[in-house]
Amino acid sequence: MSSLNAKQESAIGVFDSGMGGLTVLSALTQVLPQEKFVYLGDTARLPYGTKSKTTVERYALQAAGLLVQRGVKALVVACNTASGMALPSLQAAFANLPIFGVVEPGAQAAAQVADDSGILVLATETTIRGGAYQQALAGLLKGSRVPIYGRSCPLWVTLAEQGRQSWTLTEAVLKDSLRGFLSRGPKTILLGCTHFPVFAENLNTILPSGVNVVDSAQTTAKAVKAALTARDLLNRADGGSKEYGGPTEYFATDGADRFIQVGSTFLGAAIPQVQLIDI
Repeated sequence: MSSLNAKQESAIGVFDSGMGGLTVLSALTQVLPQEKFVYLGDTARLPYGTKSKTTVERYALQAAGLLVQRGVKALVVACNTASGMALPSLQAAFANLPIFGVVEPGAQAAAQVADDSGILVLATETTIRGGAYQQALAGLLKGSRVPIYGRSCPLWVTLAEQGRQSWTLTEAVLKDSLRGFLSRGPKTILLGCTHFPVFAENLNTILPSGVNVVDSAQTTAKAVKAALTARDLLNRADGGSKEYGGPTEYFATDGADRFIQVGSTFLGAAIPQVQLIDI
């Protein structure tokens, strides 16, 4: 008989507007290999980054509600827009559930490596307009002279979801988004959208040497592990038992076949099956 309680054996829920959150899921599975995961990509309503705060909150509450119904023990909001716009609403609606966003961990990672040249946040329109990253960074860098810049990149999510990392137009779009920052820009660039890490190789060829490109995935994963450890919610089943880890369940609200094909780029591994679900 397992010595674990039901909560310890339960899965961790992860959701995003699409496939970008798979970069966070990848980090979570590396840091927490013993855990089970349920991933939901709201691909039918992608992107969140151009929607109003009210709409993002509604979508996020619906996505989270679906995962909560499946009995998850914690929730990771692997969407920067939803983290910036809807995290307080999610925490209020599901007060008994540990809920993690990606904004604060990403800001912490950038603040740790930033110098006086500043930090450039690249994100969706809604994330930049809402100022979540700017506020988080300002709090972390209080008393310093590190300037903080924000630039919305409205086409990046669409390109990422189409699997267009190697497309000639992609490089042109990335360069246009970075205009004014390439020659004398900040030495720290924070990718404020979980879709954007798929452009890491493209950015390495475009950006000057010495620029730190930071994303929130690894920092978020470590924060989740620390919090679950403190709450005694880690799955500590023996590695040989059936309760130990298990295959991740994948759900999408549209385009299951494309999710399998393109999602592997974000995850860094094959996705065997995606179930369509209506929210």
